[in-house]
Amino acid sequence: MIARLSGTLAEAALDHAVIDVAGVGYLVQASARTLNVIGPVGGSVMLYTEMQVREDSLTLFAFGTNSEREWFRLLTGVQGVGGRVALSILSVLDADELSRAIASADAAMVARANGVGPKLAGRIVNELKGKVGGIALGAPGVVAVAGAASDAVSALINLGFRPAEATLAVAKADEELGAGATLDALVRVALKRASRA
Repeated sequence: MIARLSGTLAEAALDHAVIDVAGVGYLVQASARTLNVIGPVGGSVMLYTEMQVREDSLTLFAFGTNSEREWFRLLTGVQGVGGRVALSILSVLDADELSRAIASADAAMVARANGVGPKLAGRIVNELKGKVGGIALGAPGVVAVAGAASDAVSALINLGFRPAEATLAVAKADEELGAGATLDALVRVALKRASRA
């Protein structure tokens, strides 16, 4: 198993790069997000990797962060999600956005990635909701949120709350305030709810 590569970026393309490690060129598949930040050809790079061995192929996937690699592992554990589809999702959504999409059961957000239809996006959200960070996202009271509530969940996550905590606090605030609640009011009440928990 190859866990990471450190070497020189020999070439970069839209969906892959070649890393020269002591004269050996490793072709790695990577997300657009990783390829955009690995630097110029000729520069030094260190990438986390995951190797997939198939009957007819050996593929090395590379990631700019360990968190991206962990998401890749989670995604490829879902039936119907191969390495290329997982990279497509990681090219469109970062770790926080993916956590938010799963916490709020927002399959449409996942479906923005190329090669991910509504059915597969729904399966991804359903299968991963209990696995993200070990948080039981299907706990009672956690509901899908949209509009101002979705923005409020995002605000709480940015303040350091876990996705499940943020979603639950905003759901309670939304219930208390009723339809038409403003973002400001939702965040204020959700913060009070979360601090009492």
